[in-house]
Amino acid sequence: MRKLRVLIPEQKSRFIRVKCPNCGNEQVIFSHPTFPVRCLACGTQLAYPNGGKAKIIAEVLKELG
Repeated sequence: MRKLRVLIPEQKSRFIRVKCPNCGNEQVIFSHPTFPVRCLACGTQLAYPNGGKAKIIAEVLKELG
C-alpha cells in the first residue's frame, strides 16, 4: 500500500520589523496591510497597500515568523 503525502500550505503573509527613516523608531507591521501604515512616533507613512503585498518605504530589519 502506498502512503499519501500530506502537504501543509505555508502562509504568505508575515509580520515585519521596520525602522522609520525620519525618527529611527522601530515597529512591527503586517506584510499585507489593507490601509497605509504610519509611524507611531512621528506619523510618517511606512507602507502603502498595493493590492496584496505592501509597498514598504521604511528599512526592513527582520521578518518575523
